Amino acid sequence: MKHARHILLAALVLLAGATTALAQDGCYADYKAKRADTQTGKLELHYGVVRLAPPLCKDREAAAQDVSRRIAVDGWTLLRILSTFSGDDLKKKRDDAADYFLRY
Repeated sequence: MKHARHILLAALVLLAGATTALAQDGCYADYKAKRADTQTGKLELHYGVVRLAPPLCKDREAAAQDVSRRIAVDGWTLLRILSTFSGDDLKKKRDDAADYFLRY
């Protein structure tokens, strides 16, 4: 009986560790960005979703710096990080982000 409890406890600990690893693997942010069209001078806006390194999900300022650097490659300026979230919410945001879904 004791042996079965130890095996069950060990299995639960392993399962919890695997769940934590999966959650850390799926860390994302959605954001809004802007840029001026160089030809027309019109302001362009976009909504996007990016994958973040797990530590950035807990530090919104660091996430903003990372996203700013990444989108600047194409002339975009970050307006703000809207949220950070796990991969569970990813499908809900895919259509809204369209071309900017995991682009950067």
